[in-house]
Amino acid sequence: MTETNKQFERVIAQCRELFEKKLKDYGPSWRILRPESVTDQLFIKASRIRSLEIKGVSKVDEGIRPEFIAIVNYGVIGLIQLAKGFSDTTDMSYEEALALYDRYITETKELMYAKNHDYDEAWRSMRISSYTDLILTKLYRTKQIESNDGQTLVSEGVDANYMDMINYALFGLIKLEEAKTEI
Repeated sequence: MTETNKQFERVIAQCRELFEKKLKDYGPSWRILRPESVTDQLFIKASRIRSLEIKGVSKVDEGIRPEFIAIVNYGVIGLIQLAKGFSDTTDMSYEEALALYDRYITETKELMYAKNHDYDEAWRSMRISSYTDLILTKLYRTKQIESNDGQTLVSEGVDANYMDMINYALFGLIKLEEAKTEI
């Protein structure tokens, strides 16, 4: 397995571990979220990352890393909600929620591997702040698609945008991990 694959698997495992712990604490309470609400939650997380990058100071004792993890996990929740539709109840078992998480993170990871092959790991030369800006761009695109009732003329849909956001957040987590190792 290449170094990139190992790094991806490591940060995905960290995201999944937090997802699983929160699932034990809260159950699948996110099942009531409509896709637009998931998009807004992703927007809040990406906006906070950008704010922290610009200000360089956090008044809440959480940095950028937890927000990238949240983007990964809310992105997967968004993919689940798109596929299953939202619910008025927490209508999913713990096991089903984890199985769906694994399914959608695997699909997203496979997309990254294909794109990474074609782009020849160009993401490694990018700044973390660029991932943040690209995630925000994808969010504005997603909001526009949602305003158009999910219809696009030539563009990818909300699901592809969620997958790209997840992958940019995973890149950010890898780069943060590398920077921590270098220090």
